Amino acid sequence: MAFASEVLTLERDGHVTTLWLDRPEKRNALGRAFWRDLPAAVAAVAVDDETRVLVLAARGPHFTVGLDLKEMALEGSSTGAASPAAANAATYTSVRAMQAGITALAELAVPVIAAVHGYCIGGGVDLITACDLRLGAGDAVFSVRETKVAIVADLGTLQRLPRIVGVGHAAELALTGRDIDARHAAQIGLISSVDGDGAPDVLAAAHALAREIAGNSPLAVRGTKAVLAANDGRTVAEGLEFVARWNTMYLQSNDLREAMTAFAEKRPPVFRGD
Repeated sequence: MAFASEVLTLERDGHVTTLWLDRPEKRNALGRAFWRDLPAAVAAVAVDDETRVLVLAARGPHFTVGLDLKEMALEGSSTGAASPAAANAATYTSVRAMQAGITALAELAVPVIAAVHGYCIGGGVDLITACDLRLGAGDAVFSVRETKVAIVADLGTLQRLPRIVGVGHAAELALTGRDIDARHAAQIGLISSVDGDGAPDVLAAAHALAREIAGNSPLAVRGTKAVLAANDGRTVAEGLEFVARWNTMYLQSNDLREAMTAFAEKRPPVFRGD
């Protein structure tokens, strides 16, 4: 798949693609290059017909230490804005662009699994809360750190985290800015499981889960993700209407015929996604 970046790498193995945070020398701090390249990486995955599941992982000892504050400070001091109003407008535009990159990740049609090890701080939590599933290594440390550096988290954590862990846990994490370990993160539902001690273990678990999902009908997997997302802001009755319309469009697929044939022939189905 066509994509090039200094800080992100895409690798596909079968129907599972891994999006690597690939700036280990800076502990995967999220700087200008990351925010520039993330939308392009997501777009490359979106148009790749062979990708059925995306795994978000990181090179080096940490998932990410969050925003590259040094780079952002230098950028803020050299805007050359003609007035405070112009500087404010530039800040707003920058924030909205970063939000859009993470929202694009959340809106991918295929499931996204985060494999977290080491630090996952600030912007890292924004990233993983945009994923459908999250796994953590035993050494993972999570923090909604923004209040400790005089920032209101503005890239999605405050909107998505309460839906994952509940309002109370989300408020406590965001207001205190404290670190929590993998065991605590699993207890409150931020991650589904604690897998091994470090990066190799959690990556292996994420890829195993991805392959399991990728073995199912791509149409059904994408539909299930779409229906789950459509539940937000809808009543149960409205959600049922949505899924009825979805299945009216997609139920009579070749994948369904293959599932029935494979069952009758007592063999594993081979789905093509049509």
